[in-house]
Amino acid sequence: MVTWSNFDTLTSYEELPKIERVKLAEVMAGENGADRVKKYSIPMAAGLTYNYAAKQVDDQVLEGLEKLAKEAQLADKFKALYNGEVINTGEKRLVLHHLTRGQLGDAVVADGVDKRAFYVEQQEKIAEFANKVHAGEITNAAGEKFTTVVQIGIGGSDLGPRAMYLALENWAKKNGLFKMEAKFISNVDPDDAAAVLNSIDVAHSIFILVSKSGTTLETLTNESFVKDALKNAGLDASRHMIAVTSETSPLAKSEDYLAAFFMDDYIGGRFSSTSSVGGAVLSLAFGPEVFAQFLEGAAEEDKLAANENVLENPAMVDALIGVYERNVLGYPATAVLPYSQALSRFPAHLQQADMESNGKSVNRFGEPVNYPTGPVLFGEPGTNGQHSFYQLLHQGTDIVPLQFVGFKNSQIGTDVVIQGSTSQQKLCANAAAQVVAFACGKEDENLNKKFDGGRPSSIIIGETLDPKALGALLSHFENKIMFQGFVWNVNSFDQEGVQLGKVLAKKVLAHETDGALKAYSDLLNI
Repeated sequence: MVTWSNFDTLTSYEELPKIERVKLAEVMAGENGADRVKKYSIPMAAGLTYNYAAKQVDDQVLEGLEKLAKEAQLADKFKALYNGEVINTGEKRLVLHHLTRGQLGDAVVADGVDKRAFYVEQQEKIAEFANKVHAGEITNAAGEKFTTVVQIGIGGSDLGPRAMYLALENWAKKNGLFKMEAKFISNVDPDDAAAVLNSIDVAHSIFILVSKSGTTLETLTNESFVKDALKNAGLDASRHMIAVTSETSPLAKSEDYLAAFFMDDYIGGRFSSTSSVGGAVLSLAFGPEVFAQFLEGAAEEDKLAANENVLENPAMVDALIGVYERNVLGYPATAVLPYSQALSRFPAHLQQADMESNGKSVNRFGEPVNYPTGPVLFGEPGTNGQHSFYQLLHQGTDIVPLQFVGFKNSQIGTDVVIQGSTSQQKLCANAAAQVVAFACGKEDENLNKKFDGGRPSSIIIGETLDPKALGALLSHFENKIMFQGFVWNVNSFDQEGVQLGKVLAKKVLAHETDGALKAYSDLLNI
């Protein structure tokens, strides 16, 4: 039987601080470091590897974390989640994003519907629609093919799909699988929509409106902006727009859209890239087969996350080390550093996925917790970040654990040799160097040039960033977030923290303000 208990009530929580701290700079030096690199490594799906040799752990720490995993019943809780128990206690909902890419356990029936069958049905409908668009069977009023797809959404309806599109754009072009350019409109700032509309030919563009409820203020505002642009161009907006929404939303059966594809309340926005939210734009951009490969990689990684052997479960190990860093070592933040320009927006997606999920100060039952929960997360691709914020990471007063991601080969497959090495080799050399530099540091009598080291990192390494690898990478971090939420006994699947500002904004627009809210409204000339 699964028991939901606060982290600080667990026996393993009390034991972890008693374990001797690992002196990272020492254990990573010389041949000891080489041995650790070989030892502390776990295979992932799609040819990826999770290596945590440069984390501040050893066998003793890992033994303590294994005890924590078992006492916190992480494997059992994941099993309860994918078998359809109500895990989102705040909204009394199931959590089913894993079902969008595969069946991990029992058939899940909710609202009288087999949910796996429902998600597959939506994927098949999207695939059929995308194929007709690509074949010129669905066209604009002039009978001309659509060449651009524009997603209108915010939060999880934008960050994940945008990051996934950018991750695969060059790969698809190299492999002859690029079908349509994709653009994204998210911010209610009119400059965002205007910039996108000014960069495309609206007559040959199809727009995807993404809103589960059909009432998202920013999204509906941007939809009106787009509809005005279509009208001003003499175009019928209903011939250019599709909706991704719930079956009960006002958008579901509206004649304003060419088609509607459905999601449901059991998939949170930040976990929706493998649902219709990501499926429509990615299938139109690259073809349904590419989206299917993306789902396959995620499904394979989900299976690894269900492994009850902790040290063979990369997402669980990653999560447990993160808890150790946050709650025992006292590190308040973490940085995700992909050495791949294609993953330029991946840290922004993970920022939402992690901080919106585990940025909680009450437990699953609405009671205050007395320990730190989710860390602050940020990141940029290397090597750009090295010339930006790495100074603080190397020599700042706070230690920030790091998560690198690197690939042996570029997506384009071609390169040039400059000064004896290729661009990709230079990129990978920098990734390897940074891992060791952060861990080992450098002695120098000039304190300004001294690096203390002892700054922990992990690295995920793959051959090439392709759809399967991207799916596995996404799944790894989604499951890591889930496991950490289980340890901290928080509900990782609601987001009440985003609601208050929305409520007050509506009051401002209705001119129902007083005090400081009225004063700030006046300053902004509302």
